[in-house]
Amino acid sequence: MKQELKGKEEIKDLMKSKESFRAFPLAAITGHSLLKLSLLLSAVDPSLGGVIIAGGRGTGKSVLARGLHNLIPPIEVLDNEAILKNLTQANTSLRPISRNLDPNKPEEWDLNTKKLLEETIGTNYLNQIEDIPKKVREAPFIQVPIGITEDRLVGSIDVAASLNTGEQVFQPGILAEAHRGVLYVDDINLLDDGIVNLILEATGREQNNIERDGLSLSHPCRSLLIATYNPEEGALRDHVLDRFAIVLSADQSIKNAQRVEITKSVLSHAENNIKFSEKWSEESENLSTQLILARQWLKDVKITKEQITYLVNEALRGGVEGHRSELFAVKVAKANAALRGDENVNSEDLKVAVRLVILPRAMQIPPEDEDDIQPPPPEEQSPPPPPQSNNDDSEPESNENEDNQEQEQEEDNSDGEEESTPEIPEEFILDPEACMVDPDLLLFSSAKAKAGNSGSRSVIFSDSRGRYVKPIIPRGKVKRIAVDATLRAAAPYQKSRRLRNPNKSIVIEESDFRAKLLQKKAGALVIFLVDASGSMALNRMQSAKGAVIRLLTEAYENRDEVALIPFRGNQAEVLLPPTRSITAAKRRLETMPCGGGSPLAHGLTQSAKVAKNALSTGDIGQVIVVGITDGRGNVPLGLSLGQAEAEDKENENVDLKQEVLDIAAKYPMLGIKLLIIDTERKFIASGFGKELAEAAQGKYVQLPKATDKTIAAMALNAINEI
Repeated sequence: MKQELKGKEEIKDLMKSKESFRAFPLAAITGHSLLKLSLLLSAVDPSLGGVIIAGGRGTGKSVLARGLHNLIPPIEVLDNEAILKNLTQANTSLRPISRNLDPNKPEEWDLNTKKLLEETIGTNYLNQIEDIPKKVREAPFIQVPIGITEDRLVGSIDVAASLNTGEQVFQPGILAEAHRGVLYVDDINLLDDGIVNLILEATGREQNNIERDGLSLSHPCRSLLIATYNPEEGALRDHVLDRFAIVLSADQSIKNAQRVEITKSVLSHAENNIKFSEKWSEESENLSTQLILARQWLKDVKITKEQITYLVNEALRGGVEGHRSELFAVKVAKANAALRGDENVNSEDLKVAVRLVILPRAMQIPPEDEDDIQPPPPEEQSPPPPPQSNNDDSEPESNENEDNQEQEQEEDNSDGEEESTPEIPEEFILDPEACMVDPDLLLFSSAKAKAGNSGSRSVIFSDSRGRYVKPIIPRGKVKRIAVDATLRAAAPYQKSRRLRNPNKSIVIEESDFRAKLLQKKAGALVIFLVDASGSMALNRMQSAKGAVIRLLTEAYENRDEVALIPFRGNQAEVLLPPTRSITAAKRRLETMPCGGGSPLAHGLTQSAKVAKNALSTGDIGQVIVVGITDGRGNVPLGLSLGQAEAEDKENENVDLKQEVLDIAAKYPMLGIKLLIIDTERKFIASGFGKELAEAAQGKYVQLPKATDKTIAAMALNAINEI
């Protein structure tokens, strides 16, 4: 009896500890109307595509995500613990692969769960669903840590259980734990690209497929994906942004009164979160009830072919790439209709879909078309109201007369159009004069424009330095052993190995060894190869010097390095070796020699040597050679390398053009990009600069008046084009 009372007290303590921390209610958050609507829509339909919230520090991104989680209703799941209690010792290696399985959807149960139910209940367990252990639990809220590994994310072999049983026992990962709940990814731009790809793949397919460590398994992964990131800490790949249905910004312009209200609310919640939550309990319960009903109505919501055509046309008018926009927009429109409690999508739902999905992806403003311009509504052409009289009784009569006139006008205008007008709105969403863009919207074009301004664009894989990404089968000598993966590889064979080696508790063989694959961020090296010969040499050198200084201002953040190699006379010299220092660059670039011949072949050779040395250090991920030249090389490579005068006659017979093209053709094999900025005027252009770029599989641009700003921008674009 005392033990039972003690158990009840522990349960009460657990409940109190759970109530001691309550997330900030979503209804209590000031502003962010679009974000709150977007989160509610994604909760109505978790397969909608997820929401990503961009914003600066302290803009309430995580508060919004956790506030939504409090509104999600509890879920009924299979009680795996109760099922395992009835399991015999002979089958202790069986473990459920999935988590939070729906008892009403046996088609989603994994193979291990079905075997466990056959063992505990019988082969006819589907006819005895009432006897299957179930429980009701809170919808999970799983946050992905920044330093998560692939094993923890998708699941791996349970080393301890495998050592005891001598068989492979699967340990589910975070993706399994987030099933039917919220998968929250904070600072998604700081995660490894491979981890982000795995998350998007599993949530997009609504299933996690495990093919690793000799395992071939799968389990459902239907979770609501919410991600956040701070653009100041690094940009996101366009691929990642496009995989989310809704991308909005948490940055909002608010007044002083709203800032005071936010501060008071946060202080009240910190002082007594239970009391604060009770204050907003009524509104929170209304939102939760609305969410539950919307989930039930969603399956009955219908959208017509004409409405889908409207969404497609809006995407085309906005220049949206791909088909994801209209697919996401259809789901958003249906979810918004369900949230309103309607079974049919109307014009307001379509407007919400365009505003949240299509407009942020729009890459252009549609051209004005006289046929598309709609006349203003009758209300705007009405004469101004007469001046108010002192008789208060006349106001209601005038209002009633105006209401009657408006109703008569609406009835006249609605004849024959009662069905089409409310279903499909006019094409005004993307009209800049008719619809102001909401400041909360984060345009994809803006994100792309900032993609080159922050963060490193490439990574380097190594076996000696960097962050541990995943284990690999070693080739040759192992420098850093992946202990976890090695134990997982050896675990299933311990039973048989102990029979051969009874004095050892764990037996590791050479075939079990796994090495660590390490990864570190790497910058880019931009080598400016400048033609310092001819009359325009000084202008080219000045522009290149300005571009070097511009790029170095971002070198520390991007881990980029810059070098400058002018070629003149008979040789090309490394005037500025690879550096990130602005001071060193200014000191080296004080003297800029100009004039003489044009040893383009030697300049390309010197650039290749500098690039090869930089790539061998392991700190540079890619090299871009920016050639600022008119493409007219007139000095053979042999003369630049100081060959004997007896060979001058042979040098004279060298095909200078073919020699330069042969050197440029080796750039792709060395992993070097070539960007040729042709400074020749069009009416005297020889076209050799374009041939040079094509030989190196690079890029060619003709800019007779290239400025330092233009050159720096083009170099950044070349870095980002990976």
